[in-house]
Amino acid sequence: MRLLSSLYLPLKQPFIRKRFPCFFHSLSLSSLFMAPAFEDNNSETLPSSFSSGSDDGVLHKSKVTVVGSGNWGSVASKLIASNTLRLSSFHDEVRMWVFEETLPSGEKLTDVINRTNENVKYLPGIKLGKNVVADPDLENAVKDANMLVFVTPHQFMEGICKRLVGKVNGDVEVISLIKGMEVKREGPCMISTLISEQLGVSCCVLMGANIANEIAVEKFSEATVGYRDNREIAEKWVQLFSTPYFMVTAVQDVEGVELCGTLKNVVAIAAGFVDGLEMGNNTKAAIMRIGLREMRAFSKLLFSSVKDSTFFESCGVADLITTCLGGRNRKVAEAFAKNEGKRSFDDLEAEMLQGQKLQGVSTAREVYEVLSHRGWLELFPLFATVHEICVGHLPPSAIVEYSERKPRLSLLEGSTQYY
Repeated sequence: MRLLSSLYLPLKQPFIRKRFPCFFHSLSLSSLFMAPAFEDNNSETLPSSFSSGSDDGVLHKSKVTVVGSGNWGSVASKLIASNTLRLSSFHDEVRMWVFEETLPSGEKLTDVINRTNENVKYLPGIKLGKNVVADPDLENAVKDANMLVFVTPHQFMEGICKRLVGKVNGDVEVISLIKGMEVKREGPCMISTLISEQLGVSCCVLMGANIANEIAVEKFSEATVGYRDNREIAEKWVQLFSTPYFMVTAVQDVEGVELCGTLKNVVAIAAGFVDGLEMGNNTKAAIMRIGLREMRAFSKLLFSSVKDSTFFESCGVADLITTCLGGRNRKVAEAFAKNEGKRSFDDLEAEMLQGQKLQGVSTAREVYEVLSHRGWLELFPLFATVHEICVGHLPPSAIVEYSERKPRLSLLEGSTQYY
């Protein structure tokens, strides 16, 4: 109970009580949520040595570096920096690696961040915390860090990992906030797996209904940490990210959490097409439902270990909903449909996102490659259609015409019951 109550401490905040008084009169915390902070049948609490830092009582301070400084990377740095100041088990300073850019003023982006405590390009108007230090040198930024947070566009990660081989501490713990995957000759590779294999480290993931600009202004939100087997490390990540307005829970399902965060961007592209064609909320709801169905089936075909319950965490249905209602993938796809596919996603991205990158279009291509290679195209008509629209093989209106295809559901074996 000590662990559970500490993780749900944000719900004791006055603003939550004020907005949802009926819940607190009629429900206990354990019944309010579908799953506890840790999806684990073992109810024993974490060892006391974890909270004190070591068995001999000597506090071991963790040093954190955030690799990435875009919109979400800057918000992650803000969250983390507020906790490293508060928690004695962390060094105060948070390094944030910045891909150096020259601003229109002629100043370097890192210099402006360190002078103003604000990422004026990717998160203007938000103070990151005076303990956030921007560093344009990747190797220097990760030096001495024993907790690394990766949050960059997924297409850059292989190159970043190659640069970091032999440059990180052997005992470093890693978490990925990156949505996407790499498709290689031998098959799909999740970003967490790429990081683990390249750097020889264990890697957790954090995904959720997290539109960065809303978290930046401290609107209440949730996220999910996916961990493989080390509950203590998962709890440390929960501790590092949790704030009164950002509630984090953990589940033992790395692939499930990561695939939810990856695949929902493909569905958001479809939702954007619906919005651009003004098809209405009924159509959009149908696309979201079908998208969730394909997300689950695809995930379980790739990894039998993926848990059904993961799709009911923040990383699952909640992230799907918020990304299809807002978010850059939906926004740019809406513009694509309004232009009847006559302007490319690359052009729209450059015009609308001011240097930020879409993930949905590249992920749709990668998913399509997997489906094509494995003979699964007709099993996932929504995923396949999104890609075909993105590359100009079909018009945006085809997003509601795909259902004329008849998937051979018997090929889904254990996943057929979900259809």
